[in-house]
Amino acid sequence: MEFRPCIDIHNGKVKQIVGASLKDQGNRATENFVASFDADYYAKLYQEAGIRGGHVILLNSVDSEYYEATKTQAKKALAAYPGGLQIGGGIRADNAMEFLNAGASHVIVTSYVFQDGRILFDRLLALKDIVGKDRLVLDVSCRRVGEDYYVVTDRWQKVTSEKVTTELLDRLAEYCDEFLIHAVDVEGKNRGIERDLAEMLGNYDGIPVTYAGGVHAYEDIRLLGELGKGRLNVTVGSALDLFGGTLSFEKILKECREFAVK
Repeated sequence: MEFRPCIDIHNGKVKQIVGASLKDQGNRATENFVASFDADYYAKLYQEAGIRGGHVILLNSVDSEYYEATKTQAKKALAAYPGGLQIGGGIRADNAMEFLNAGASHVIVTSYVFQDGRILFDRLLALKDIVGKDRLVLDVSCRRVGEDYYVVTDRWQKVTSEKVTTELLDRLAEYCDEFLIHAVDVEGKNRGIERDLAEMLGNYDGIPVTYAGGVHAYEDIRLLGELGKGRLNVTVGSALDLFGGTLSFEKILKECREFAVK
């Protein structure tokens, strides 16, 4: 179990938001925290702590007036910690190498390969050919619909018809190195994790999976460790003291490392 930190960027600022509140129209989101530091500050902090695999997420759409400012912040983070961070948000076959060349270890992709409620395997294969399986992360972030979880795209605003199951992960694992899975319903709400999703992901014994969403107490880290059978990596956003929360960055690292050696 590894701690995978985040640097979420919206309207040119490092932020923590309520995931379900994000709207492209008007570049709006409910904010939990707006940083006074630029993205490279957090990248250097993660580098000094020896943490790899954190994700930088661009939360503005490519056609937003804020996109260039958001991309500038993202590239500052990649330059500060070359090879140590993954990047997602508007990644496509024609721009993926731009971010890898800027210092990202991996690119994270969702909407480009999940469109019109289905998986576009031709795009997925093209990305694999361009960047390589070992540098591609698929964001299989999801929202609960009834008793099941379905992939959401377009910065978590559109629900697809793709149900998140271990079978789906097995199919997609042929194309990528890792999965990043936000539980969108609890993302940024600081109210606890999606237990059913974590348990389901704990039954997947394939490539690495990072769970994000709802962690608000140290007990959530331990619960994720148990439900995920030690297989899930975890990210913490709004609850972390770096982003105005109450959970200690150092203690979160300690909790994850202690669980990893059990």
